[in-house]
Amino acid sequence: MAFPERFLDELVARSDITDVVSSYVQLTKRSGSNLFGLCPFHSEKTPSFSVSPDKQIYHCFGCGKGGGVISFIMEIENLSFPDAVRFLARRAGMEVPEDGEEEGTRNRRARMLELNRQAARFFYDNLSAPEGAAALEYINKRQISREMVVRFGLGFAPDSWTALADAMAKKGFTPGELLDAGLTKRSQRGGGGYDAFRNRLMFPVIDVRGSVIGFSGRILGDGEPKYLNSPDTLVFSKSRNLFALNLAKKSKRGMLILAEGNVDVVSLHQAGFDCAVASLGTSLTPEQARLMARYTNQVVISYDADEAGVKASQRAIGILEKAGLAVRVLTVTGAKDPDEFIKAKGTDAFELLLEKSEDRIDYQLLKVKSKYDVTTDQGRLSYFSEACGILAAIENAVEREIYSAKVAETAGVSAEAVKNEVRKAFKRRIAAQNKKQARMDLHPAAAVQPREKSIRYDNVSSAVAEEGVVRLLMLDPTLLDETQGLKEEEFTSPFLGKTFHLIRERTLGELPVSPALLASSLEPDEVSRLTEILQKPATVARGAAAMHDYIDKIRTERLKTNPGGNLLEVQKRMLEKKGYGG
Repeated sequence: MAFPERFLDELVARSDITDVVSSYVQLTKRSGSNLFGLCPFHSEKTPSFSVSPDKQIYHCFGCGKGGGVISFIMEIENLSFPDAVRFLARRAGMEVPEDGEEEGTRNRRARMLELNRQAARFFYDNLSAPEGAAALEYINKRQISREMVVRFGLGFAPDSWTALADAMAKKGFTPGELLDAGLTKRSQRGGGGYDAFRNRLMFPVIDVRGSVIGFSGRILGDGEPKYLNSPDTLVFSKSRNLFALNLAKKSKRGMLILAEGNVDVVSLHQAGFDCAVASLGTSLTPEQARLMARYTNQVVISYDADEAGVKASQRAIGILEKAGLAVRVLTVTGAKDPDEFIKAKGTDAFELLLEKSEDRIDYQLLKVKSKYDVTTDQGRLSYFSEACGILAAIENAVEREIYSAKVAETAGVSAEAVKNEVRKAFKRRIAAQNKKQARMDLHPAAAVQPREKSIRYDNVSSAVAEEGVVRLLMLDPTLLDETQGLKEEEFTSPFLGKTFHLIRERTLGELPVSPALLASSLEPDEVSRLTEILQKPATVARGAAAMHDYIDKIRTERLKTNPGGNLLEVQKRMLEKKGYGG
């Protein structure tokens, strides 16, 4: 393990989960000792995110995420386990001890960040060199000011195979480091690598801490791809970062504008809309939506007006809403994108467009209306049917009624007709949900299965008992003396067997046991499942007897399913359990 156990024990003891979570989630007291708030990991209107000060765990009854204080920081800050530990250590004012392997990773990370910084400087300097004339011409054509060039650190990658590699070699960086950072590619013909970015306008990608973590390059002239982004590296992940968030997070506008491309973002900032960001060559991801949710509660989608932009907007709406964000959509008229619109009509016109941006229901209804000719009976009927389906998905009754009136006006029918149809569609949706729940109730084995797809129980009966063993040991590690020599191999669930082994080793080593301290040895899904197990009712009042019952069940099930199992032994165990044994 990268960190000494005693250090982690002290760190967790100093990092009260209520204090840490309260920095991100507004918690209120509910029944019992638990605190509740809106889950930061999925969209919800009724708080189902629970924090237990007694157990020092969090658990969402909606999405299932859970764990201890380290897991929370890993999830909310998108950090690895070591980085989450360092984050909490800084917060607690503790010095972090490092072992050799971890120190090596930290050094590689630091070297890569420094390499990226030097590469960004190289690209920036090349913009003023003679070979940067084409890039400057493009910048002038797009009317990007010198101030924006400096603010975003724009640069130019020369149309050369090894210009960057040669320059970085002079600064002491090795070919391997350049390859790892995604700045060069390996030649298939052998020999050294060649520059990954050539003849491109360069946009450094800077994280919220101010570090250059990657690059996005727009081609000058013909060729594909139009934008080339750094590959995922030790310091960069396309799906977890946003272009210009380092600048937009400081905006006073109280929102984020989600644009489609880097140039759109630069143009928006130049026009005074300093809250613009963009994804990095990929469709919007849930991780990016959650990242935005840390800095705002409202996002305005401002994608291109073409068909691809409309489809991307529809997809982004759902992702942003699941992150708990209020979503509006800005429809650009008379121009293909925000940059073109601002240049043609000015910032005041765009400000007005921003103020009139539609909320996601209005936007979806308008898109449905555009599909049909509502001047005809058939067109109105088709619009009516599809629009009612959208309204039926709205949970809030008042909202449904407001939008029902709008649909009624467009479809040329009475408001009561729309309400009735929406009410029927809403009931159908609820009935479908209830039917699904009923199927689960009729098949309790399915209900016991973990929601985490990476964890499946092959033998549900044994797994329930195995969960009981783990739960009792987490509540009272001294019950390890009552486990009757139980071994990890006897568990039918690899996850539960591994967890039992970790608890056993920590207990024998006289170390405390908690989800936070097991986080380094378990996957995030496993930590969430462990937390869910701990939420189930349990008492240690008759812990020894309960432990014996659980172990008996595990071993009986093992005999049943083992091809070489002794059926007489199974029968004997069952009779003993019923009190008929001699």
